[in-house]
Amino acid sequence: MLRRIGASLSLAALSWHAAAADYPAAAAARAIKDPAAGWDHLWHEVLIDITIIGVIFALVMTYFLIRYRRKPGDPKTGSAPKLSPAAAVAWVVIPVFVFLADDLYIAANGWALWNNFRDVPADRMEVRLESGMYSWDYTYPNGVRTQNELRVPAGKAVMLRMTSRDTLHSHWIPDFRVKEDSMPGRITYMWFLPKQPGEHIVTCGAYCGIMHSYMAGKVIVLPAEEFKTWLDQEAARQGVAGKTA
Repeated sequence: MLRRIGASLSLAALSWHAAAADYPAAAAARAIKDPAAGWDHLWHEVLIDITIIGVIFALVMTYFLIRYRRKPGDPKTGSAPKLSPAAAVAWVVIPVFVFLADDLYIAANGWALWNNFRDVPADRMEVRLESGMYSWDYTYPNGVRTQNELRVPAGKAVMLRMTSRDTLHSHWIPDFRVKEDSMPGRITYMWFLPKQPGEHIVTCGAYCGIMHSYMAGKVIVLPAEEFKTWLDQEAARQGVAGKTA
């Protein structure tokens, strides 16, 4: 009985220690305003918006089809009631302002979200990316290089400084709602916030050649300590001795 109690207490202590170790990373992730959540919210609003507009147009069209349908014995041509100048202007101006106000509201939220995507957190890890037919080549701050596989720590914002050695490519990570072009002769950037360990697909969002569909990779999110261990091991294996991330 005492042995079981001791084992239970040890397991609880280990669980608490693991949670405490991950707490700083989780707290840092919460402090950063993640644009991915804003993207999901805005997309949800757009779907609601176009659904409501579509239903309104469908109902109005159905009403017109029934109300003004041609009946047996009716003349071939009809005559519409003459509107006053005020009524004619109102029928044009009011719907335009209603739908324009809605469009401007969505657009304003989109602009604000775009600014969030371009505002990179100061506390971040920067990785250089050179894209080419047909691979993603990543270089970490300490000189470690990987191809088609980007390993990052959970809870840390990651910024990619990107260029291309041949043609236009588009680095797209759907799970993090980020996509940005990389092109020869120019440096572009993107950032994302990996919160939980796991794997995420990377693909090219721009047609870059006959084997475009082969240009795929993945982002592997690791716990912070596990990532540091991996990065140090890779630095030793590849013989690089730069600063760590």
